[in-house]
Amino acid sequence: MNSDLAHRTALVTGATAGIGRATALALAERGADVIVHGRDAERAAGTVARITALGGTARFEPADLSDPADVTRLAERAGDVDILVNNAGIFRFARTADTDQATFDAHVDVNLRAPYLLVQALTPGMAQRGRGAIVSISSGAATTPGTGTGIYGATKAALESLTRVWAAEFGPAGVRVNAVAAGPTRTEGTAAYGDAFEAAGKSVALQRLASADEIAAAVVFLCSEAAGYVNGHTLAALGGMPALGQGSPDGRSPAGTA
Repeated sequence: MNSDLAHRTALVTGATAGIGRATALALAERGADVIVHGRDAERAAGTVARITALGGTARFEPADLSDPADVTRLAERAGDVDILVNNAGIFRFARTADTDQATFDAHVDVNLRAPYLLVQALTPGMAQRGRGAIVSISSGAATTPGTGTGIYGATKAALESLTRVWAAEFGPAGVRVNAVAAGPTRTEGTAAYGDAFEAAGKSVALQRLASADEIAAAVVFLCSEAAGYVNGHTLAALGGMPALGQGSPDGRSPAGTA
């Protein structure tokens, strides 16, 4: 087991499945003590058991991230953390005209307010200790418009903006703040979209979906000393943009060819 993150405590939100669970496991493999956040105690127990099997240390801390008071309590129970991974999020796709108030509020509450409150509560301690790493999970929807992704993409764009602000605010104290824009990733949550989501993998240059482990590897890199001079950056783990066509960048054939 690589131990470069030994003696570091990491809080990973939404760590009971998907990218969050993969990130929690990857951090544990690097020696971090992991606080597994989630709402499902049974799934959390599975994550904790897998970390324990790796020889790592983990504990479960439940919280409803849509409730600001519960987010504050989560930060208090977490105590001093060295790494914060803002992974938990929701995605319910609908056109603007079809997005009801509850859907709008849920995205803002979980995808934006909860990370804000956790950073607000936990980062001053990191700054006082002179070190820390924060990584938030964003999405290609933050920068690329898509039908039905309006409020989801807006919350992720705001999270990327806050990433740059936090990097400037806390960087002088030794706390690095970055984000990972995850492309279409195969998880328990995206499985519900079936073949339509599988087709999304064909829209990127790699012509496939990402695995949760691949996104987790990008997160762990940003948490590690290997990224010691990376701050305020959104790493695009999007599988690459496909070429528009052979020839020139706009897809037209080069001059003089058919």
